[in-house]
Amino acid sequence: VQLVESGGGLVQAGGSLRLSCAASGNIFSINAMGWYRQAPGKQRELVATISSGGSTNYADSVKGRFTISRDNAKKTVYLQMSNLKPEDTAVYYCTVTERYVYWGQGTQVTVSS
Repeated sequence: VQLVESGGGLVQAGGSLRLSCAASGNIFSINAMGWYRQAPGKQRELVATISSGGSTNYADSVKGRFTISRDNAKKTVYLQMSNLKPEDTAVYYCTVTERYVYWGQGTQVTVSS
């Protein structure tokens, strides 16, 4: 199973980015999908999750600014990030859960002030 992330980059505070994560390989019945992030010197933290039924959960720090969505046919999860802040700077990792939890390689998001 491979997870390929895209969409990271450098953006000014107040800007927007959209992250994508596509799963491929022997994965057929995806349950939850999600995004985590890890800033330098900090622990990895949950950003958002979405269940197979579409229920979502967000960290308090991103509520109202980030939106997670998924396309089951494409086995892809998205993270639309708006009103970005410098404290959102981190490496963002996607996760896909089937029998196991699979992790992407990470994509850097840098928000300049």
